[in-house]
Amino acid sequence: MTAGARTAKKSLMTKKPASRGRRRKPSLGTRLLRSPRIQGAIAGTAASYLRFVHRTSRFAFDPPAPYEKYIHLAPVIFTMWHGQHFMLPFARIFEFDVRVLISRHSDGEINALVAEKLGVGTIRGSTARNPARMIEKGGMAGFLEMKAALEEGACVTMTADISNLAPRRAGLGVVSLAKVTGRAIVPVAYASSRRIDVKSWDQATVNLPFSRAVCAVAEPVLVPADADDAALEAKRREVEDRLNEATDRAYGIVDRRAG
Repeated sequence: MTAGARTAKKSLMTKKPASRGRRRKPSLGTRLLRSPRIQGAIAGTAASYLRFVHRTSRFAFDPPAPYEKYIHLAPVIFTMWHGQHFMLPFARIFEFDVRVLISRHSDGEINALVAEKLGVGTIRGSTARNPARMIEKGGMAGFLEMKAALEEGACVTMTADISNLAPRRAGLGVVSLAKVTGRAIVPVAYASSRRIDVKSWDQATVNLPFSRAVCAVAEPVLVPADADDAALEAKRREVEDRLNEATDRAYGIVDRRAG
């Protein structure tokens, strides 16, 4: 075999298939879910269902009058666990400006539409698990928009845990926002007696109609403006502990567990 033939053979053996590296086209289902018309229909159905759940359920707060107790702290940062937030738009005894942080991911489009149909403003952004990716994920823009909303007198709402990481583990995003704004963090948890507990990373709950329902409110968490890294970590754990306490209390009440 000549040198030229050997080179040609080697080139053919090492050449990558033309199809490798090509971007795969989204499936039909994915393309449909990205359609504004389909997203609007899904969001409308979801909002109607949540309203039905609320209208057919006996709802209460624990403690009974949290707004009276904490109104002097407004505007505040409400925080809850992922998967426990669906019914929280109804945990308002009067109409006030509240805006919720929702991911820029395509799934977030439907969540944002549902929130808006239920009278809640939206802020688009994410809390990146890697701080170096905060700008890429829209986290910095979302953070600044939440800060501006609080300065305008609006309350903001954000989940404490970071998407797709360990459930029920608070991140630093909520305490960092409290540090730079001076606003209190109010942990809240919603539970209903009739529900479907989904086997997902966030231990999500689908609330069902004709339930006993409660929104448990924990003691607010205040973060000093001069908090260093150690202090922020301590406050992160405090948020985590109070959210877990509120969640256990809410489920204890609706399931009528003693203690």
